[in-house]
Amino acid sequence: MIDRRSQVRARSYQEIRQVARDLLVTEGLQAVTINAVARRMGMSGPAIYRYYDSHDDLIAGLTAEFYHEVTAAVDGVRVPGAVNLVPMSRALRRWAIGNRAGFRLIFASPPLALPPGPAPREDRAAANTFGAVFFDEVAAIWDQKGFPTPKPASVAPALWHQLDRYAGETGRRMPPEAVYVFLNCWIRLYGHLCMEVLHQIDFAITDAAPLFEDCLRELCGWLDIPYREENTG
Repeated sequence: MIDRRSQVRARSYQEIRQVARDLLVTEGLQAVTINAVARRMGMSGPAIYRYYDSHDDLIAGLTAEFYHEVTAAVDGVRVPGAVNLVPMSRALRRWAIGNRAGFRLIFASPPLALPPGPAPREDRAAANTFGAVFFDEVAAIWDQKGFPTPKPASVAPALWHQLDRYAGETGRRMPPEAVYVFLNCWIRLYGHLCMEVLHQIDFAITDAAPLFEDCLRELCGWLDIPYREENTG
């Protein structure tokens, strides 16, 4: 049974993160400071340090919270045994558009410095979990049927070395040439979302949904999987 003190502490953590989140959404990352959070909660700045060791720890906790949310949104549309990349990508876009401040924090902000020690910090662990969702989906496609890949000799040696290293770090789920395709798919998807969510194509495009669907068609071609229109009925 959780004792009352633990319950109070858990509620305080939740309230601190909610206040930090509100500041992020309404005023931007620069407004999320220990003192600003404390003022909104009617606390002193030092009182926040009973819950977070530093400003970086607070931002790391908030970052992890957004990663958990987007991971749940993307993972929630997966159907066992199906090819899920297209619905997963659409789910990512829906989340990103509905959580622009969170998207900016986790995908378009400089990473925080990692503290010393072997254990991954909360935000990095959550980021790795999110990354594994898309990696596992592409690896499953590779396992089921494969997809076109470049000939190893056509890849620059300096790039091949990095692809081979990453393939080893991910348990050799895919060979380096398949990792190359996976990374290009992610770069294409990520690049579109950044340009759209961060308003970098507003000068020309007011409705980026058709452009996003073109992006998905391109990814389906690279992975040799069927593209299906979204069922909006």
